[in-house]
Amino acid sequence: MKDPRVRKLAELLVNYSTKVQKDEKVMISAVDPSAYPLVEEIIELVGEKGAHPFINLNAQVIQRKHYMHATDTVLDIMRETELEFAKKMDAYIGIRALENKFETNDVPQKQMMKIMQNYRMAVSSEIMSKKWVALMFPSPGFAQASNMSIEAFEEFFFNVTTLDYAKMDKAMDPFKELLEKTDKVHIKGPGRTDITLSIKGMPAIKCAGEYNIPDGEIFTAPVIDSINGVIEYNTPTIYLGTQFNRVVLTFENGKIVKYEGNNMDKLDEIFNVDEGAKFVGEFAFGVNPYIVDPTVNILFDEKISGSIHLTPGRAYGECDNGNKSSIHWDLVMIQTPEYGGGEIYFDGVLIRKDGLFVLPELQGLNPENLK
Repeated sequence: MKDPRVRKLAELLVNYSTKVQKDEKVMISAVDPSAYPLVEEIIELVGEKGAHPFINLNAQVIQRKHYMHATDTVLDIMRETELEFAKKMDAYIGIRALENKFETNDVPQKQMMKIMQNYRMAVSSEIMSKKWVALMFPSPGFAQASNMSIEAFEEFFFNVTTLDYAKMDKAMDPFKELLEKTDKVHIKGPGRTDITLSIKGMPAIKCAGEYNIPDGEIFTAPVIDSINGVIEYNTPTIYLGTQFNRVVLTFENGKIVKYEGNNMDKLDEIFNVDEGAKFVGEFAFGVNPYIVDPTVNILFDEKISGSIHLTPGRAYGECDNGNKSSIHWDLVMIQTPEYGGGEIYFDGVLIRKDGLFVLPELQGLNPENLK
């Protein structure tokens, strides 16, 4: 029996996120079999619109083996052929339903970085020039990483993914306006966090269901040489198959001059892969009211209500501060009382305390007003 929640999610992806139109070519890419019920619903909806569905199915256990043996020749041909195919598409829907979040953990870090540099970055850039949306779909791997039963994770998932994104989008308008007229930002938070940066002249981008599901963030970028101080991220994260439970970064004039955390050898490789890895390409606020605790899944955790992420690596084209890198690592700090609290000031004015916006015009983004 079909789950009506899956159909509702498919309608959101096709009708709202990518706004598929007649005769458009739509790539539907999925990793691991748990995603297949959603893939079937999307194919039906795309077909009903008179558009053209294309399918790319993969499994992480196969990807792992392939990554282990992917030579430069393999990566070059994959990049060229997938780029050519992507150019023919009008929209992209990417779904990951991982059976084991750590499946690629033993792929050598240098090999993973080479895959990022020589293959993934170019293909991702082309996809992101189209209409696109990416999401994680419930699977045993995600449920286990979140310390939930599969049933409980599914209930959580459908709550956070099918909220009223149009309402959220409207509530973001005054915050976007404030961000775009702000110069100095001062962040105080858990642990040693005390950091300043400038966002002067940078655009602010609302994310309310068009590119990620679940969604609920608004991002900008720092002036590239403006960050000074220390930030201690209090949210566990998995990057390139390795889990990091605590990362502390020290900045001087925009550059990471010291990094601390578990798996220091992996951190060495990440932050020394290129010069841009030591600078920040994104500064964002999470506002999804249904996401309040880490799931160790970045598509969820970067939207945690009351959080920020200050992201080492490349900037997005919509908000480009000039930083180029083969990495883009969303590291999250939660500022709700349960996670140590904190304050954020814009040009000396307190705008958020302990995860809640205090200015009247921004309070529409607080959880009780978005549910």
